[in-house]
Amino acid sequence: MSLIDQLKFDDKGLVAAITRDADNGEVLMMAWMNAESVQKTLETGKMHYWSRSRQKLWFKGESSGHFQHVKSIRLDCDGDALLIDIEQVGAACHTGTRSCFNRQFDGGEPVATDAKVVDTESIYARDDILQALYNIVQDRKQKSPEDSYVAKLFHKGLDKILGKIGEEATEVAVAGKGGDTDEVVSEMADLWFHCLVLMGKYDLPPERVYAELRRRFGLSGLEEKANRPK
Repeated sequence: MSLIDQLKFDDKGLVAAITRDADNGEVLMMAWMNAESVQKTLETGKMHYWSRSRQKLWFKGESSGHFQHVKSIRLDCDGDALLIDIEQVGAACHTGTRSCFNRQFDGGEPVATDAKVVDTESIYARDDILQALYNIVQDRKQKSPEDSYVAKLFHKGLDKILGKIGEEATEVAVAGKGGDTDEVVSEMADLWFHCLVLMGKYDLPPERVYAELRRRFGLSGLEEKANRPK
């Protein structure tokens, strides 16, 4: 019997889904799933939910890059709730905190107990710092060009963004030719940053690039190139 057949959906076709960190058991969030989101989750290994407010399928991390990789799925005794252990990339909560359950009630006003993910040391991991920068880029898209360099790039359009990437790539090459390793690192950081701006233009989170690199891993460069679509 399939998982969907074992679930007892409510009159709106939904079941509650609680996700927690597979490593330490921390409860991260609670959302709703319908049969379609359950099937998508099983097919992709990444969490999909059903948004009651938007009445549409919701792929967690699609715009933010904060994907949830499924490790195990459990049903409760009645079949109307799921407990799902995941590997969380970045923040689980839309507010930027690791967990949605970040306020502790002590008899008075709830007190926040969790800092923003971008304020923690974890962002300095090799992949997380790129995700944190990407989140900032996405945030700056909504700012005034007078207040933000990134907003100014978006305001000037795609050609300006592409021009900066070309400029920074040239500066990386010049630094490499000069042999100053500190200069290479500095110019490379500039190039990566402006590439993230381009990714933000198209709402492409770093996870998309990570996934492509994982796909290529283990292939020879010649083999990978030969397999590219003509």
